[in-house]
Amino acid sequence: MAPKSNLDLVTECDNFPYHSQDPEKFKALWNDYYHFYLEGCEACLGYMTPAVAEKFPLTQHWRLDELNRRLIFQPRDENAAPVTNFDKRNDILAEYLQHVREQRIFGVLSGWRDERYPIYGPNRELLLSMERSATPLFGVVTYGVHMTGYVETDEGMKIWAPRRALTKQTYPGMMDNTVAGGLSTGEKPFECLVRECEEEASLPEDLVRTAQACGTLTYFHVRDSRAGGETGLCQPECQYIYDLKMPPDAIPKPGDDEAIDFQLLTVEEVQRAMAEGRFKPNCAHLLLEFFVRHGILTAANEPDYIEIVTRLHRKLEFPTA
Repeated sequence: MAPKSNLDLVTECDNFPYHSQDPEKFKALWNDYYHFYLEGCEACLGYMTPAVAEKFPLTQHWRLDELNRRLIFQPRDENAAPVTNFDKRNDILAEYLQHVREQRIFGVLSGWRDERYPIYGPNRELLLSMERSATPLFGVVTYGVHMTGYVETDEGMKIWAPRRALTKQTYPGMMDNTVAGGLSTGEKPFECLVRECEEEASLPEDLVRTAQACGTLTYFHVRDSRAGGETGLCQPECQYIYDLKMPPDAIPKPGDDEAIDFQLLTVEEVQRAMAEGRFKPNCAHLLLEFFVRHGILTAANEPDYIEIVTRLHRKLEFPTA
């Protein structure tokens, strides 16, 4: 198989079509998807494939509008009145999703995490808190943290890269960023990073708190079989990104069952692994941004530089935090 170019790597992660580049493909997909709505909010919160939207069991809390291709969450109390309280609304959603999980309707719910992700409205208000494994079914924006740990050596910069456990439901055995994790409802990005560094890499808090915030990375991914469960699910994401310059004696070690091991690789070894398709798609995406920031990937050595840099920061079409 031919090596992947840097633009190939970007396109593999940010693979939902752009209207400006392919309006016909965009319109065909957009017209095919159902749109996820919460009653009382005018904004579309996510895109859902028909194979998913039409399988959800309809109760008093849900309405499928086939004419306008919308799946609408309309939580009701015991008197059939609309529920506007945030906690009660989420309790109804959690109970419903647990019921769907028990019926084994969707493969992605086999990766149930008992962890809730936030969903925001058009004024950045917190609308819902949804079980993590269910979010790809609804195509809502999710948030995470990704950190690149690197060491300055006599041979140049080296990067710590773990290999994902073969038992993971998503992207088993692929290479990852030094530390990465999802942002739960109510959790601050940097505190999430500190927690994930301890859990995944056994890195001490005092070292992790020297990490530098480097902005965000946004993309709109459509899942394939490597992600586990149903394919074609929409996964728009925003990642808060960090760099951690590590001393030579700081050695990350797996602190849970997420990773097999950590390898300290030269930039050239990382780039080769990316070109060979060994990195998880969004991790390769993030490493390209890291290379841009550190002057490793430049307009002088990358013919697709402008498009790559632009697509590392996609404007998402849903409300965000």
